[in-house]
Amino acid sequence: MSHQLRPSLVLAPSVNTTTVVTTTTTTTTYAPIQLPPLPPPTEPKNPKDYPLLHANLPPSLRKFQLVFPGGTHATFRDGEDGEEEMQEEETVASGVGWRMLKAEQTAEQGKTVVGLVEAVERFGRKRSHGIDNMMEGVEPTTERDVHTPPRKKARPTHIPPITTMNAAAPPSPLPSPHGSPSPQSIWPSAPPSGASSPHPQPPLQPDLGLTTLLTLPSLLTQFTNMPQQLQSHFLLTLLRHSPLPVLRTLHSVLTPTLARDFLTLLPPELVSHILSFLPYSTLARASRVSKSWRAIIDSDPVLWRDLLKSTKIWFGGDTERAFARSIYARRLVDVRKIPFTLPLPHPYKLLFKSRHLTRTRWVTNEMPKHHTFSAHGTSVVTCLLLSHGRIISASDDHSIHVYSPVTGDLLQSLDGHDGGVWALAATKDTLVSGSTDRTVRIWNLATGRCTHVFAGHTSTVRCLAIVKPEWIEAEGEGGVITREKWPKRSVIVTGSRDHSLRVWSLPRPGDPEYRWMGADDADVELSEEDILENPYHKLHLEGHDHAVRALAARGRTLVSGSYDCTVRIWDIVTGECKLILVGHTQKVYSVVLDLNRNIACSGSMDGTVRIWNLRNGQCQHTLTGHTSLVGLLGLSPSFLVSAAADSTLRIWDPDTGELRHTLAAHAGAITCFQHDEFKVLSGSDGTLKMWNIRDGTVVRDLLTGINGVWQVVFEGRCCVAASNRNATTMLDVWDFGTDGDDDWIGEPPGGIYDDDTEEDSETEGQADGDAMDQDLEVDPSEQPIEQGPLRDVVDDNDSRIPSDTEDESMERCDRIGSLKWGKSRASKHTSSSRSRGIAAGECSQRRSNPLPLDGIPARLPTNETPTRPRIRPTTRNGGRR
Repeated sequence: MSHQLRPSLVLAPSVNTTTVVTTTTTTTTYAPIQLPPLPPPTEPKNPKDYPLLHANLPPSLRKFQLVFPGGTHATFRDGEDGEEEMQEEETVASGVGWRMLKAEQTAEQGKTVVGLVEAVERFGRKRSHGIDNMMEGVEPTTERDVHTPPRKKARPTHIPPITTMNAAAPPSPLPSPHGSPSPQSIWPSAPPSGASSPHPQPPLQPDLGLTTLLTLPSLLTQFTNMPQQLQSHFLLTLLRHSPLPVLRTLHSVLTPTLARDFLTLLPPELVSHILSFLPYSTLARASRVSKSWRAIIDSDPVLWRDLLKSTKIWFGGDTERAFARSIYARRLVDVRKIPFTLPLPHPYKLLFKSRHLTRTRWVTNEMPKHHTFSAHGTSVVTCLLLSHGRIISASDDHSIHVYSPVTGDLLQSLDGHDGGVWALAATKDTLVSGSTDRTVRIWNLATGRCTHVFAGHTSTVRCLAIVKPEWIEAEGEGGVITREKWPKRSVIVTGSRDHSLRVWSLPRPGDPEYRWMGADDADVELSEEDILENPYHKLHLEGHDHAVRALAARGRTLVSGSYDCTVRIWDIVTGECKLILVGHTQKVYSVVLDLNRNIACSGSMDGTVRIWNLRNGQCQHTLTGHTSLVGLLGLSPSFLVSAAADSTLRIWDPDTGELRHTLAAHAGAITCFQHDEFKVLSGSDGTLKMWNIRDGTVVRDLLTGINGVWQVVFEGRCCVAASNRNATTMLDVWDFGTDGDDDWIGEPPGGIYDDDTEEDSETEGQADGDAMDQDLEVDPSEQPIEQGPLRDVVDDNDSRIPSDTEDESMERCDRIGSLKWGKSRASKHTSSSRSRGIAAGECSQRRSNPLPLDGIPARLPTNETPTRPRIRPTTRNGGRR
């Protein structure tokens, strides 16, 4: 209750009717009775011990009705009801020649102040008939036009005193020069507002309610001085005798006041531990309790990492960190579009939701959105990509088409090649294509223009890849492992039937256009001078004795498979052939690369799959079982999948080489497939099937009754397949998401994200312009500076598991990043160079700043730094982990 405002009792106007010869009705309006104020509470030493000290009373207790004996109605107003309403009530107590004074007001000079009780007594003594003054010395009245017969002068009625049980009740709040009357004669009345009545009656008969209000200050003082046990006993006794409505009112006040939000009060470590016992469905409901709960739950990396592990959708940490880098990079780009409301969720939370949806929706959604449209006439679709909301298909009809996956509309037709297009790769708005016309073309997908034409190969460009900068582990002398970023800028690697590979710089947006002269003139022959004049050409890798059929590249490592039955390992920075892997007895048709395991896998026409150690070039495992050409390979964190012309697919453990499942349900050679950690989609003559990769069973048939499936790709919720039906090429698109799955983020094959901004700043790009011509060492001046608590180094004596250590390091940085991001996102829309600087930073490896600006790590921390490398322990495979 407010201590400046006093409670009051507002009486309802009384109406008295007296009949003599004429009927006169008198309505008397009373000023509010100023009740004794409650004593101000003593401010406790520990306010937490008195949670209701400053609690607001519910509206039902701040203003309510009272009925006194005799039927008099009154309204109790607590002091919290506001000064404005009190002032409105007090303005009623005024008339011609008099007005009511507030308790804190004083009379004007020359004015007479009359006490309230004295005014009421004068009112009773000085009554007259119709034309007499209503109250001498208080309010004169005007003469009436109608004269009534004279009547006897009313004798003033004796006013019974209002007695209280407490003689120490406070005096009347109305000031008076004659002093305040005694408590026994306090009258809550004011001069009448109409004609007088010959028999004035007291406005109310005091009862226990009024007595309690008057003695409440004394009761409160006594209660405050009681011992706490006696206070509890007294209150409990009162509650025992309280009806249910009273208890409900008290409950409405006590419940919100005594409630405690433990998630916001406990330390973050305890909160994370408590939440770790909840299943994800409960966490989802808990995050809707309040904004603070949602911010705590969504931004806890440890919680979501443990949830990913407990639900068996954590795949070692490398793909998870790549996903997180991609999310941070997207936020840098979309900083102006992000609403300034709640802190953004940690990427692990988004990853959990996406993987959970990927695991469940593809199986449970029996009726996904599906539409079909024709493409490329009757030609074979040689390449198929899903990239940034586009379907990109290439064909042997020399064309490249770009379609909308939502409507199936043809958005662009990229024409320019003079032969069939057999290789495609895309990053953001840049598309690279290789053709039987022996050229490599660069396309701007935003405009549909061909901006560059590279020539150099003398036969069909059969395979190509875009290699983006990424941090990799480099082993030096003595087994010392350091982390370096290679290549310094994105490059294109192409393999051809001319037995060679070439390395080109990927043109950046705004770079000068380049077109080989022969691109527009068929009579121009390619010369060595033409290749040397191309500023984007970097390396020519020679060594294979036959056509290069397949390649894979990450960092500075390139793996090529050739029809000469060998697999070669190249350094794409220096062009050095580091290893020649010999073992296959027939042509090599497919290769895959895993830098985290330091292995490469190859599939051959000899029906075998070989797993090679990239450190020593030894064949760790020879996987047998296929009876025909192994033309396709796929590698994920947990599974190696091979597809062969014997109509089967086989799922292997890439660490041990153990065969896990054999997928045998197709009737012809496997023409295409793609897999992730949950499923395999494979196409053959007549069908497109979905398999459960964990148990090897068929989930469903997506296509049946067709002539053949050329290509199939999927990412997140979307799947696209190119097939032949009745001599017509068709594209089928499935959307396995529902209306509430807008934030379902797919993981691309190989874990290579276009959103990851690992490109260098302009100064780094200039300094490393010649990096492709020589093996650059890490400049000591560029080595990161160790920064106290953000440094996370694990030595050989550390008892923690390396993968967990890396996760903990990342979590510490991401906690800071999440908090900083939630607080100061408005300051991030700076220059592009600053954004690139942020993107190039790493929480535990920052050249000049230990924490990236605004706490957004674009490169996620590791458990070693180049200035303090760790020695990689030997694994069971003989290599280093």
